[in-house]
Amino acid sequence: MFNQIAWLPLCAGVTAVGLVLSFLAFRRRGAAAGMRLAAWSLLPVAAYLTGALSALWTIGATAVGFVTGLVLNPMVWAGVAVAGLAAVLFVVSGFMRGRRLSVGRKKKAAPEPGGQPDGKPSVQPVANKPQPSVTPKTPKSDDDFSDIEALLKRRGIS
Repeated sequence: MFNQIAWLPLCAGVTAVGLVLSFLAFRRRGAAAGMRLAAWSLLPVAAYLTGALSALWTIGATAVGFVTGLVLNPMVWAGVAVAGLAAVLFVVSGFMRGRRLSVGRKKKAAPEPGGQPDGKPSVQPVANKPQPSVTPKTPKSDDDFSDIEALLKRRGIS
C-alpha cells in the first residue's frame, strides 16, 4: 500500500500549508512561533527526501496492527486477565508474608511474665536526680536559631 500513494505531492502539499500557517503565526504571535511552525512544516518533505517516510510508514502500520490485534483478540484479553491475577496473588502473598514475619518478631521480643527470661523480677533504675540543663552560649550570628533552641529546651529535647 505504501507504493500506491503519491508521496511527493502529498508531502509538498503538507509542507506548503504548514509554511503558510507559519507565516500567519509569525505575523500574529511573533518570530519564535513562526520559526517553530516553519521547522515542523519542513519535516514531511525532509522525510520524503531522506527515505525515512517508508520507515515511518512501517512503524505506524506495525503499531496500528499491534493495537488492533490486542483490542480485538479475546485470547489476548484472557492473557491480560491471567497476568493481572498473577500480579494480585503476588502482592497479596507479599503482604501475608510480611505480616507473618512481623508477628514472629513480636513473639521473640516479648518479655517473659517474670520480667526477665530467667524468671527473676526486673529492676528498673530510678532516676532521682533531674538532669541539669546546659545551655551553650550562642554567638550573635546564631540568633536565628535561638527561638528553636528555646522551644526544644521547653519540650525537653536537647
